[in-house]
Amino acid sequence: MKRRILPRAVLAAVVVALGCAVVAGPVMAGEIESTLAKGGKIYDKWYKMAGKKAPAKSHALYPADKKYAKKPKSNWRCKECHGWDYMGRDGAYKSGKHSSGIVGINGAKGKSPAAIVATLGDAKHGFTGLMPKADMEAVALFVSQGQVDMDPYIDRKTKQPKGDPAKGAAYFNTICAGCHGVDGKLPKDMKPMGKQMGNPWEVMHKILNGQPGEDMPALRALPRQVVADIMAHMTTLPKN
Repeated sequence: MKRRILPRAVLAAVVVALGCAVVAGPVMAGEIESTLAKGGKIYDKWYKMAGKKAPAKSHALYPADKKYAKKPKSNWRCKECHGWDYMGRDGAYKSGKHSSGIVGINGAKGKSPAAIVATLGDAKHGFTGLMPKADMEAVALFVSQGQVDMDPYIDRKTKQPKGDPAKGAAYFNTICAGCHGVDGKLPKDMKPMGKQMGNPWEVMHKILNGQPGEDMPALRALPRQVVADIMAHMTTLPKN
């Protein structure tokens, strides 16, 4: 019987497929990126994720003399105190209208998620009975394992992404333009993408984790440099 020899291309594909099959089991079993992305959205606007309204009274830990002291919709959001770069008073929110003087969550990297849940639920933070337990666990995992050091990708002095706008154009036009348009002006009920680059830390957080209550996908699977390239391209888009 004549032995059949597979073409090299087919053989290579089989080898790759088998390799993926061997690797896929453990990787899929240990997948936490989707939970980290959920936690990132909860960090952004937890009450939107829970399908609730913001509490009527301001958060007890938010300073009474700061700009958003009388705006519970803002001061109950984790990001309002701790910043989009997770560094609080030591990061982008050390000055300006969002400055609260509160420390960041960066010091909690690697901390036990259970301990973080306990902090969220204590009398000071007051999330027990407000935030669903599963959401508390997701944001705790995000705080522990999901924070991204943005300094390698965003220049703090200039607020400019450390990326290649030409590469970013290719990424943006294939990944983002379907929803946001090639010029970044969609959807109509949000600011143009070019104008949003005034706060690159917020943009990076939302690219990685998605937008609470919206269909925008979380792109945590992308290499961080690709995200920086996308943001670099966004700085070239119309601001109006």
